[in-house]
Amino acid sequence: MAEHAALRLPTQAELQLRAHFERAGLQIEGVCGDLSSLGEHWRQTAALLEDLTPAEADTLGALMPTVRARAGQALITQGEVGEWMLLLLEGTVDVVKRSEDTGESSRLAVVKEGASIGEMSMLDSAPRYASCIAIEDVRAGVLTREAIAHLIQDHPAIGAKILVKLTQLLAQRLRNTSNRLVKVLQHQEPDYTPD
Repeated sequence: MAEHAALRLPTQAELQLRAHFERAGLQIEGVCGDLSSLGEHWRQTAALLEDLTPAEADTLGALMPTVRARAGQALITQGEVGEWMLLLLEGTVDVVKRSEDTGESSRLAVVKEGASIGEMSMLDSAPRYASCIAIEDVRAGVLTREAIAHLIQDHPAIGAKILVKLTQLLAQRLRNTSNRLVKVLQHQEPDYTPD
């Protein structure tokens, strides 16, 4: 009887996630599982995991399906809505923003294993700001809003650590973006002063 207790039907969100990745031509695999098995160095390079104990990282990994992309495939597409983010387990990704005015693409960043991408849309359900294209073969863990809600309910300490870390990561990105904007404005408008 205990064996059947572990079985469950996939949720609507899980079915939608699977359908999305299959439409994009990406390969879905089982869950990440034991993130602690990736080693202490790897976990320290993954900002999302750095405050988690090995057991907490494994609990998180059990809630994260994995997806594989080949070089050139889009993991995230600008303009799409997504209630999930990715933790890069292997590989490198190009983050590019396409201009709505000119159609030209600009590289915003190159992110490597350990990085997380797609957090903003996961949190607010707004369309994706940029596309994330695999530069080389990539394996990533998928963290859904539903999984975070599960953590908050059933493992509140882990859920709180993840939310605090996401807040810190987004705050750091906002600071970096603000600094880049200031540099651009200083070069374009030497006499610019904020109101």
